[in-house]
Amino acid sequence: MTPPAPTRRSGRWIERWDPEDEGFWQATGERTARRNLWFSVLSEHIGFSVWTLWSVLVLFMGPEYGLTPADKFLLTSVVTLVGAVARVPYTFAVAVFGGRNWTVVSASLLLIPTVAAFTVMEPGTSYSTFLLVGLLAGIGGGNFASSMTNINAFFPLRKKGWALGLNAGGGNIGVPVIQLIALAVIGAGGGPRVLLGIYIPLIVVAAVMAALFMDNLASVKNDTGAAKDAARDAHTWIMAFLYIGTFGSFIGYSFAFGQVLTNGFGRTPLQAAYLTFIGPLLGSLVRPLGGRLADRYGGARITLWNYVGMAAATAVLIVAGMQKSLALFVSVFVVLFVLSGLGNGSTFKMIPGIFQAKALAKGLEGEAAVAHGRRLSGASMGLIGAVGALGGVGINLAFRQSFLSYGSGTGAFVAFLAYYGVCFAVTWAVYLRRPAGRVTEAATASQEKTQLSYAEV
Repeated sequence: MTPPAPTRRSGRWIERWDPEDEGFWQATGERTARRNLWFSVLSEHIGFSVWTLWSVLVLFMGPEYGLTPADKFLLTSVVTLVGAVARVPYTFAVAVFGGRNWTVVSASLLLIPTVAAFTVMEPGTSYSTFLLVGLLAGIGGGNFASSMTNINAFFPLRKKGWALGLNAGGGNIGVPVIQLIALAVIGAGGGPRVLLGIYIPLIVVAAVMAALFMDNLASVKNDTGAAKDAARDAHTWIMAFLYIGTFGSFIGYSFAFGQVLTNGFGRTPLQAAYLTFIGPLLGSLVRPLGGRLADRYGGARITLWNYVGMAAATAVLIVAGMQKSLALFVSVFVVLFVLSGLGNGSTFKMIPGIFQAKALAKGLEGEAAVAHGRRLSGASMGLIGAVGALGGVGINLAFRQSFLSYGSGTGAFVAFLAYYGVCFAVTWAVYLRRPAGRVTEAATASQEKTQLSYAEV
């Protein structure tokens, strides 16, 4: 017997949603989930583009703007910080307003920083004004948290790695896309207002499409208590620490790469623009692959070895920077972007798996276990995404201090290398290490069962 279609009420609300029911999923669930995924990707994509506007705009800001390299790094740090902080209320917003409703609102809000930047982007504008408008652009970073929380509820556990990776990757790709458009604008002799003028109608399109084609899930609404429960769970903060290393690297390097090339290697803004988009583009495209690999082999295993690769790439970057080898530096930096994208996918796949394992450990079974895991994993994603994005702030501030103190980014890369080493150790110790030491046979069996369940996340 074919399960009935999800019942709806006015305002595009779906009352019944059970993606773990294979019959329901095949009959109606998958089609509805995919439709919401595609339009979520569109809105998140535009959000990422607006959030990272200033990584591109600072390249337009020549000597006539009167800003030092330290001023520009501070400006991009402020934008990144606001984007990170905005992710917390954006996570709550899905439960308060509904996923579709909040996507319409959050997409529409992107008009504020884009129009504001269009208004002030000219020589003679005060630095404090640029900082204020940069603060506004930070709201684009919040779209990720609400989008991931919403899409997490639409897909069954076996599909979450792919779905979340695709949703996040489609959003992340907003970073290289705006860099490519900026490259075309600079190459054609256009100014920053041309770039901003392109995005204003795109924001309107994203908001209208969300209103027309997305849905709200009644099961997600009014569950703001889930975020409090997630905040009390130690695994939320452990995963946030690991996500700093992956997504924090991706967004931090996306903001800083062009400035590192101009300040450390003497590239012109146009020359830097020809190179900066490659890393974020590949890092975004590979994120769904990270989720897919995690679905197959376990997110913890992929994350562990990914940190080995990130540490190795960072060590090579230190050598390349000291030798002033631009070709080696750019090529390895691109590899680091790719690894950060893979790690983004694998770490986010771990989150629903961890909370599902905890639900089973509590003795929950069947739909009760699935509902418990989905509730906490969706809420934790916003918190984890917010803390992870703070890594981008740290990267920009580290580069700022490194250039002020040493005249290069080498000092910052040494700090990043140490952090990746700690992330490797934490991943192994918490999610992959087998129990050891003198414990009873029963205790060993119990610990192994829990540890093995985490190893599969």
